[in-house]
Amino acid sequence: MSADVLSDDFKSRLHLTTKTVGQERIRRARENNEDVAILSMFLPNATAERENKKFCCAMKDQCLLGDSRKTIAGTKKMEYKTRQWHEKCFCCVVCKNPIGTKSFIPREQEIYCAGCYEDKFATRCVKCNKIITQGGVTYKNEPWHRECFTCTHCNSSLAGQRFTSRDDKAYCAECYGELFAKRCTSCTKPITGIGGTRFISFEDRHWHNDCFICAHCKNSLVGKGFIVVEQDIVCPDCAKEQLM
Repeated sequence: MSADVLSDDFKSRLHLTTKTVGQERIRRARENNEDVAILSMFLPNATAERENKKFCCAMKDQCLLGDSRKTIAGTKKMEYKTRQWHEKCFCCVVCKNPIGTKSFIPREQEIYCAGCYEDKFATRCVKCNKIITQGGVTYKNEPWHRECFTCTHCNSSLAGQRFTSRDDKAYCAECYGELFAKRCTSCTKPITGIGGTRFISFEDRHWHNDCFICAHCKNSLVGKGFIVVEQDIVCPDCAKEQLM
C-alpha cells in the first residue's frame, strides 16, 4: 500500500501584489493581460479625461464611494486584468479589508487576502489541521503533511514507504508484522505478505515459502507432497528411509 504525493500549489499562488507604475507600464499590462494588479490614480489633465470617463468600479451597486463611476483627480484606483476598482473598493470579499499593496488571490470573480483565502480554501492536514503548503501526501483521499503521516504504533514516517493498514489505521511493515501477522513455524518471524511474500499454511501452522523444507534433507517442499512425522514435515523419500 502506498500514499500519493499531494500536488499543492497554494504557496506559489501568493505572488499577486499591487504595483504603482507609470502610464506606459499600465498600457503594457493592459495589452498583455498580465497577472498583476496596478495601483494608479485619476489624472487631472485633459489627456486623461477620456480615460477617466471609461472607469466603472467593479463593485457597481456596492461601490463604497456610492457611485461606481466616480472619478476625482488624485484619487487612487486599482486595475486587475480587465476590471477596475476605487482603491477603497479593492478589498477582500471575506474580511472587507482593503488589499492595498498586500498580497491577494483571485478566485473566479472574487478577490481574497492571503489570510482569508487560507481559511476558506487551503488544504489542511487531517491530523494537525494546519495548512499544507507543499510536500503533502494523500491516503484514502485525505491530505496529510509528510511528517504527520506516521505509523500508528511507532510514529515513524510512512511517506514514501511501504505500509499496510488494519481497522483504517496505517502501520509500517515491521510494526504490522509484530502486532498482527501470523508467525512462521520454522523461523518464528512474522509472515506479513507485504511485497508479495508467499507462504504455506497447513492445519494451524504457517511457513514462509523459503522455510517450508524437509526436516531431514532440507529440500524445499513447496508444490510437492510431504508427510507429517510428529511435529516435523518431511519429504516422501526421507519418510521411507525412516520407516526402513
